[in-house]
Amino acid sequence: MKRMDSVKLKIWFLETRPQFLLLSVVLAFLGTSIAWYDGAFHPGYALLALVGLLLCHISVNVLNDYFDYRSGLDLETKRTPFSGGSGILPSALLKPTKVLWFGLISFLLAALIGIYFVMARGWLLLPLLLIGAVCILLYTPLLTKLGWAEWAAGLGLGALPILGFYFVQTTYYTFPAVIASIPSGILVHNLLLLNELPDVEADKNAGRKTLPIVMGKAKASVLYSILTMIVYLWIVGAVTTGLMPIFSLIALLTLPFALKAIQGALRHRDEASELVSAMSNNVLVILLTQLLLGIGFILAGVF
Repeated sequence: MKRMDSVKLKIWFLETRPQFLLLSVVLAFLGTSIAWYDGAFHPGYALLALVGLLLCHISVNVLNDYFDYRSGLDLETKRTPFSGGSGILPSALLKPTKVLWFGLISFLLAALIGIYFVMARGWLLLPLLLIGAVCILLYTPLLTKLGWAEWAAGLGLGALPILGFYFVQTTYYTFPAVIASIPSGILVHNLLLLNELPDVEADKNAGRKTLPIVMGKAKASVLYSILTMIVYLWIVGAVTTGLMPIFSLIALLTLPFALKAIQGALRHRDEASELVSAMSNNVLVILLTQLLLGIGFILAGVF
């Protein structure tokens, strides 16, 4: 009985797509590091906000799995380590209704944490939370069918969490904090953009309008490449203008991984198996660039 329970728990854990949740931890680190650099740090708020963001991330992952299964999309996609869903619902390891409730309960728990922060830290946090809620609840069933839904991921799991963690610590926003959040928005936007390349036919059959469908794979790969380079130019520009500390430049250390991801996207956009290497390098770029940015702000605060 205990073994069966542990197997069931493992399946529920895998349904959250835990390999992607590290992004939330890195976002929390970066947003909190920026606030610490500006002289504000409360470990309790940082931890609670991290729990809230993880619940949001779990919710969007689980709801995405549910809606993709209901639409038949997950039955057509060729699964890779970075795309194609968890595979749990197509394998009938969990019931769809229970997965839906799991996603909704995760969202409600995150909402309670958000309400607490609005009451405790200020009403200016509310617009961020409302936009985030829209991105979570409407991303798969609606936004992906309108064209260019990648912005929702870049905003909801990129720029806004950085600003949210900053506000939770400081109770205000600053222009430099907004500038520092832009690379995260672009990077997470690109995470979806590159991961969508292998799924164009399946996405199209499910009624989605992703950028690789709307623009075509070739142009989408070029857009991915341009946006990736803009991240590094943005960091250099922000440091040059004094909006980010000079130690932020250590994030440029991920440039070799970015060039490999760009090369893979441009050369192998038609083969899912050959795209895996590009997607792997892209994940390294996303996680390490933001991690190094956070370390850069901490070093700037120390020295």
